[in-house]
Amino acid sequence: MFSEFGAIESLAMINDRETGRFRGFAFVEMEDSAANAAIKALNGKEVESRELTVNEARPREERPAGGSGSNRRNDYNKGGSRNSW
Repeated sequence: MFSEFGAIESLAMINDRETGRFRGFAFVEMEDSAANAAIKALNGKEVESRELTVNEARPREERPAGGSGSNRRNDYNKGGSRNSW
């Protein structure tokens, strides 16, 4: 699909770390003019009943080390017993 617009320098299809299943997005590296042509032609195009979103990648946002959120299993057990008798 992207090769119609120029040579693909690299392709990374992103999989879930835990399940190994495809997460539904990829990174395609191309020469600038080819990438711009691909974005213009493919963004919003319907493929297999799904609308593509094709854009230039943005830098990753900084996230705090050590994971995010809480472990629900551990939160449930905080505060002692559920029974009051």
